[in-house]
Amino acid sequence: MKRTILGITLMGLMGAGSLMAQDRNWQNPYRDLRHDRVDRRSDYRDMRNDRAEIAQDRRELRQDLRQGNYAGAREERRELNGEYRDLNRDRIDAHRDTRDIRNDRFWFWR
Repeated sequence: MKRTILGITLMGLMGAGSLMAQDRNWQNPYRDLRHDRVDRRSDYRDMRNDRAEIAQDRRELRQDLRQGNYAGAREERRELNGEYRDLNRDRIDAHRDTRDIRNDRFWFWR
C-alpha cells in the first residue's frame, strides 16, 4: 500500500514538473507580444539611422571621388559595406519579430 501511494505521488510530481516548463506566462500573456513590438520598433529606428548614415557616406564618397581622394573613397566604400550589412541584419531581425508577433497573436485567438 505504501509503495502504491509513493508511486502515485512520484508520478504526480513528475507530471507537475513538466507543466511548469511551459513557455507562456499565463498571468501576463501579452508580455512577450509587447517585448516583440518594442524590439521591432527599435529595429525600425535603427534602420532609419542606418539609412541616414548611408546617405551621408554616399555624399562623402562622391566628394572624395570628385576631389581625386581615392584612399578616402576606398575607406568610405568600406564603411558603406559595413552599414549595408548592418541594415540587412536589422531588416532580417524586424522580419523575424513581425513573424513572432503574428504567431503570438494566433496563439491567443484559439
